[in-house]
Amino acid sequence: MDYQAKHKHADMNARKIRQFADLIRGLQADEALELLRFYPNKGARLLEQVLKSAIGNAEDRGARDREELVVVESRVDGGPIMKRFMPRARGSAYPIKRRYAHIVVTVSDLEPPPAETAAK
Repeated sequence: MDYQAKHKHADMNARKIRQFADLIRGLQADEALELLRFYPNKGARLLEQVLKSAIGNAEDRGARDREELVVVESRVDGGPIMKRFMPRARGSAYPIKRRYAHIVVTVSDLEPPPAETAAK
């Protein structure tokens, strides 16, 4: 069964978080937490919080065992862009774009692969 956690409007550019999301996809949940714990980046901290929340959701909803959880989806999408202007010389202004991100992490129980049937 799949268990999901989301963090909307994360205060960071999606591109900076996506590199860590690619690292943990397909790993076991505990391995992914250990991996993220040793990166000194803010993106790793945000993704670690969402992964912990997904693991907590799995435990609350009756997952069999924490060690059997696997990260099946880790997605970082672009969120809204806050647009502001910075005053510059001689009455001009430069645009400032403050980007946000939406983080989605899905963990699932390990299930044995389905038995293959021979084609006749």
